[in-house]
Amino acid sequence: MSDTPTYFKDFIRIIGRGQRAGRTLTMQEAEQAMSMVINGQATAEQKGAFLMLLRVREETAAELAGFSRALRMFTPTKISELTVDLDMGCYAGKRRHLPWFLLAVMLLAQSGKRIFLHGTHEPDSKRLYLKEVLPQIGFDVSQNPEQAKIALDRYGFAYMDLKQINPQLDDIIQLREQFGLRSCANTLARMLNPSNAAHSLQGIFHRKVDEKHRQTAALLNDDNVLCFRGEGGEVEFNPLRDVTLHVSRNAQQDCSEVTATCETFITKPQELDPKQLIEVWTGQVDDLYANHAVVGTLSLMLVLIDNIEWTEAYQRAHQMWEKRDIKWPVILTDIELDTTPFDTSGKHYAH
Repeated sequence: MSDTPTYFKDFIRIIGRGQRAGRTLTMQEAEQAMSMVINGQATAEQKGAFLMLLRVREETAAELAGFSRALRMFTPTKISELTVDLDMGCYAGKRRHLPWFLLAVMLLAQSGKRIFLHGTHEPDSKRLYLKEVLPQIGFDVSQNPEQAKIALDRYGFAYMDLKQINPQLDDIIQLREQFGLRSCANTLARMLNPSNAAHSLQGIFHRKVDEKHRQTAALLNDDNVLCFRGEGGEVEFNPLRDVTLHVSRNAQQDCSEVTATCETFITKPQELDPKQLIEVWTGQVDDLYANHAVVGTLSLMLVLIDNIEWTEAYQRAHQMWEKRDIKWPVILTDIELDTTPFDTSGKHYAH
């Protein structure tokens, strides 16, 4: 076989020959392999075999960097030209708590920053996704870059579904319905930064994956990336758990430890009602867990964007939360206020 694989089966052979004969892909090989997947140069059977072999063995940082480079070539120019300060991939969904990180996004937007959110709805995961929550509390899901710009100008943040941003990557995520398992596509979506924002905040679920995100960011020369183990795998600070912050700035890597901020035991609610986001923001409801989650998530944003230590970031975040404009930015009709609670009982698949 030549140094540069010609057929997609060559890549399957490289990663699938076993512990002794097989090997990992170089960054260049990974980029070529993903380009072939995107361009339809691999059959459905080959794509499935490739993704599941990687799933069992787990991807290296070099492979993830190569895959990312290939996928980023398919981001529409108008999205990458949006003026954005912070990019956040929201792909885990929520099952224990509401997406309190949205209130942290609104706080950061009140300070003048612009935040671009993106995500998708994963089949069979039985989770509550941001694109389901937003319409119930008065915000539109942007269908194109033009609508995203309007939302950014009006509210300081916008959400787009991955299907409108990078349908090739979304198609791979949706293969979970056939595989019954996730692939590396979920990781790649978090790393995508389609808005070409100056900063990228990434939440993950599994141990050690945060470290791999940091290493991949360095290989890609991505400026200002912070990855951490978020609540349920989402891009949200979990105030009940210590967490390590993995940062890559201009290919320089660092990590720091943050202790849990809430010592009170919190019982998981039986239902997640989106209108509670409004009630907490407007001060109608004082929710201990929500307060800690919002302040903690905003602190992470400030650590990343302002390049400050956690203690200073937390103090500033707490002040911003206390001094927020409590008026809900959207006028809601009675129909919109009739939100649909999400049942937290039953089986939910882990990441």
